[in-house]
Amino acid sequence: MSRKYFGTDGIRGRVGEHPITPEFMLKLGWAAGMAFRKQGRCRILVGKDTRISGYMFESALQAGLSAAGADVMLLGPMPTPGIAYLARTFKAEAGIVISASHNPHYDNGIKFFSSHGKKLPDELEEMIEELIETPMQVVESEHLGKAFRVNDAAGRYIEFCKSSVPTSSDFSGLKVVIDCAHGATYKIAPNVFSELGVEVISIANQPDGVNINQGVGATDLGALQKAVVEHSADFGIAFDGDGDRVQMVDHTGVILDGDDLLFIIATDVQERDRLPEGTGVVGTLMSNYGLELALKERGIPFVRAKVGDRYVMQEMQERNWVVGGESSGHILCTQHHTTGDGIIAALQVILALKRRGQSLAKERLAWKKLPQTLINVRYVSAEQNPVEHPDVQAACEQVTKAMAGSGRVLLRKSGTEPLVRVMVEGQDEAQVMRYAQQLAQVVEHVCQ
Repeated sequence: MSRKYFGTDGIRGRVGEHPITPEFMLKLGWAAGMAFRKQGRCRILVGKDTRISGYMFESALQAGLSAAGADVMLLGPMPTPGIAYLARTFKAEAGIVISASHNPHYDNGIKFFSSHGKKLPDELEEMIEELIETPMQVVESEHLGKAFRVNDAAGRYIEFCKSSVPTSSDFSGLKVVIDCAHGATYKIAPNVFSELGVEVISIANQPDGVNINQGVGATDLGALQKAVVEHSADFGIAFDGDGDRVQMVDHTGVILDGDDLLFIIATDVQERDRLPEGTGVVGTLMSNYGLELALKERGIPFVRAKVGDRYVMQEMQERNWVVGGESSGHILCTQHHTTGDGIIAALQVILALKRRGQSLAKERLAWKKLPQTLINVRYVSAEQNPVEHPDVQAACEQVTKAMAGSGRVLLRKSGTEPLVRVMVEGQDEAQVMRYAQQLAQVVEHVCQ
């Protein structure tokens, strides 16, 4: 079945435009309630990030779920991985996240987690889509769902994050700037790190409903770089709006992306004999080739999944591997959590630094990243697939041939935005930039 609403990371779009409307969310809540309800009542958690439209969609989803006979537990602002965790501990049938992750405030979306805290299987998403297309039938009044506010949700998740490092861990002596992107981590992340002894300087922790991801967070690190240098901090940590991805900067302001953090975590797990024999690391098609080479030099196998943390997780589950992630900062440590978690990933990096007695700046130099240029090209029509256009395919073949095996080319449609991501990677930085611009121009032309 071809999907009408669900993309690689749930349902997402611009607020007020179908399907991101109150009417659709009402129907989606009902369809989800019907899909998850097996016998009698069921319990579903609903959490959100800090964007203003979350209030509206929370109410609409709650009404739809109640109409289907599902009880609703409202978590309020909560990082996406926190909702996944609480879905497990409350033994709920599902967790629903109202968030558009790293997107601006005028976008929003819905993500689902199963009772095991994992992304939904395709079959269940397809069932929900089928139910959306059917008439809405409200259960009898005595079977309507009720709604409850979970007041200790934040505290439960804070303790869970702290449990991902040994109880003996003491991070005192570290001064760290934390950029919360005016998003879902704005209260939780500073508390997690300060309770572990870190001297925390918080920025972008004053959400007003529209400033989420606005010039801050994991997708815009300028403010964090400046704050780290100004405060003479040891390093900085940036989360995106819903807290499932993380980026860091060292004390000089140099950025460490998901590939850097994945390398630090994977090699530390290996050194602590926590990487089962024969297992390795799952990256994506976008992972830097230098990461693959550096891990293999250390005897750690590396494989690539399609872009999207759900595909990384699928590959990890099939191989029974415990470490994986994306360059964007989605890091999965399945020995600690069932989904990508920015806070837990950052804690694993700090644990590695403390154990090795190294600075983040020095750890950054432990492997060589090959020059990589990524250009995003926006397209208008949802029906378009510029990547498959003959002119684009011919241009890719020409560049690949010109690089003569010294690099690679990757063009892909984003699963969350109307963008074509043009990536070129190789040994020569100037050449990589030139080829990427050349390909981006071809894509722009066919998108007109």
